[in-house]
Amino acid sequence: MDMLTDRVKEDMKAAMKSGNKTRLGVIRLILSAIKQVEVDERIVLDNGRVILVLDKMLKQRRESIKQFADAGRDDLVAIEEAEVLVIQDFLPQPLNGVEIDAMVDAAVKESGAVYIKDMGKVMGLLKAKMQGRADMSIVSAKIKAALAE
Repeated sequence: MDMLTDRVKEDMKAAMKSGNKTRLGVIRLILSAIKQVEVDERIVLDNGRVILVLDKMLKQRRESIKQFADAGRDDLVAIEEAEVLVIQDFLPQPLNGVEIDAMVDAAVKESGAVYIKDMGKVMGLLKAKMQGRADMSIVSAKIKAALAE
């Protein structure tokens, strides 16, 4: 099984050789976040858990971009957007809107959800399948819209 952590380490070596300091810095942040979880929980992360760490980092960057944009700090927005691109390189291929809609519809039917209060059931079915492949806040909004009909 190809370990995602190994791929990140190989990319770090490539970034060091090419002199790409921006990419190297982001990759070091990724490895640091992975190592932090491994040390805290005394485990070696599998690909699924690494994707969760990357997804969390991506979410943090998106929130920062929004806050920096609201504050008019375009310089910081550019830095965060560059970090997002590097982090996304290590995540699975993102789902498009049509795929997300189809998965939400299937999960609503499978769970038998009818009301907004059933949203947790639907989210539980989708979270593992979509983690790292879709912005879960968008998925949440789509589930709400599907259950509000």
